[in-house]
Parts: sequence; structure tokens; C-alpha cells
Amino acid sequence: MAPIATGTAPAPEFHQSVSDLSKNPLERTWRGNREGTLKIDAYPDFMHATDEEGLLKKREWVKLHLAVAFRFWGKLGYGEGISGHITVRDPILRDHFWMNPFGVHFSSMTISKLVLVTPEGYVHPTLGAQLPINMAGFYIHSAIHHARPEVEAAGHCHSLHGKAWSAFGRPVDITTQDSCLFYDNQAVYHNFGGIVLAAEEGANIAKTLGPRNKCAILQNHGLLTLGHTVDECAYLFSALDKQCKVQLMIEAAAAGGIKKSIIDDEDAKFTAATIQYHENVYYNLNPEVQLILEREPGVLN
Repeated sequence: MAPIATGTAPAPEFHQSVSDLSKNPLERTWRGNREGTLKIDAYPDFMHATDEEGLLKKREWVKLHLAVAFRFWGKLGYGEGISGHITVRDPILRDHFWMNPFGVHFSSMTISKLVLVTPEGYVHPTLGAQLPINMAGFYIHSAIHHARPEVEAAGHCHSLHGKAWSAFGRPVDITTQDSCLFYDNQAVYHNFGGIVLAAEEGANIAKTLGPRNKCAILQNHGLLTLGHTVDECAYLFSALDKQCKVQLMIEAAAAGGIKKSIIDDEDAKFTAATIQYHENVYYNLNPEVQLILEREPGVLN
């Protein structure tokens, strides 16, 4: 029997550059036929609509994808009693947002159960479900939507691995290709001021996120992510929670003497330039969206 190799020669150093790639990060990730007639679906045409008909279509699309995002979170086991919320700006009433009702399981979310919240934090009297909302959810999300006008969606819940890693008050390391989603794209909120029942705490979290970050680790609390779409927001959250699990596993192995490797800044920046692009993150949730719509048609009710 041939001896088992115990080492390998070092690979030659090689770094890629976006200068040789398409200017559109989405177009770097797929290829159709030679004739160029096979393409992936882009955002629906009405996503940039300004007319009433288009905006009404967008409202229904936003509500559907919000309900599906909750089903996705339910599938991942993120339900934790009354905790957890995702909000999305209404396409027509821009200072209002849609969110989940108080005490309804993520896995049972439907379009008709979604609540429209006014700027003052009350349930809209005529549009949406007439159900109570989570007060902490309003304080956190209203502050973020106010501070970040370019953000359409924000999501927060108490996922298992996110909670565990949050106790360290540290960002996740860039140790895997998937973790490049968080390269120069994460904040840590170090102050745990108790359950969020004051507007000031929501404002502090929004301030910590800054003008650009889409991901935050709330120390001793959990995770929070933002998105141009609810799809981006929900997928980013799931990816961050998984990276927290990876980080905990790596730390356990490192404690036993195994050295961990951090991705080089140049390579992380190159990868982030493609995978952090909002349309790419949006498409990452698409397989889950299609699966849920196929297997759980009740979400349309």
C-alpha cells in the first residue's frame, strides 16, 4: 500500500480581480446559451413602478414574499415564543411598514395575517390584519427604517447559534466563502439594555449599524439583518446564523490546538464584491421561495 501523503506543496499565490468581470455582479454568477436567449428572471417589472397599478402589484408581491420569508424562518426553527419580527416598507405608504402579528408562529404565516403599522406604531385601521404587534419590534424597526431610507426590509429573531455567538460580543471571522457576505458588512452592538421597550434603544441599534452595514450582532441578544428586499434580509439572516454556528465549531476546534485560517483581505473583498450584491443575495432565497410556494400553498391565503 502506498504511503498516505501528509503534506502538500504550497499553491502558487493567485488573486482574482473584478476588472476582468462584468460590471453587473449578478451577471458574474450565471451563464445561459451561446445565443444569449436563456436568462434568469430579474426583479418583476413593477419593482420600480411609480404608477398606481404597478405599486399595487408591488404591494401584493412584497406581502407574499414577507409571508414566505416567515415560513422560511419557521422551517429553520427560528420560532421563539413571541420574539422575532421582519418588517418591509409599504410601496405606497412609504412611512408605514408590514410586519408579523404578535404571537403567531412563523410557520403559519399567511398574506392575510400580515399587519400594516403606522409611523406612530399603531395597527392601521383599515389595511392589513387587525391584530396586535410586538412592541420591541416596532421600536427596533422603526428606528432602522428612519435612519436607513434605502433599506426596504429589516429582520431580527433569537436564533440558536446567533444567540450563542452574540454572548462573545464579536463579529464573525471571514473564514469561509459564504462568510464573505459579512466582510466589512457587520456591526456589533455591545450594549444590552434589556428587552427593547424604549425608542432610544432602537435608535442606538440603528446608529451602531451605521450608514452601510446590513448585518449586526446584538450582544447577549441575537442577530439583525437588512435588505433591499425581504428576500435579501431573510437570506442574510440565515447565512449569518449559520456562520455563527461555523464560528462556534471553529473556536471549539481552535481551543484544541488546531490553527484557524482567515481569508486574505484582498480575496475576501473580491468575493464580497459579487456575493454581497443585493440581487445576488435576493436570488439565493429564490429556491426556498419556489419550494415553499409549491409545498405550502396556504401561504397565499
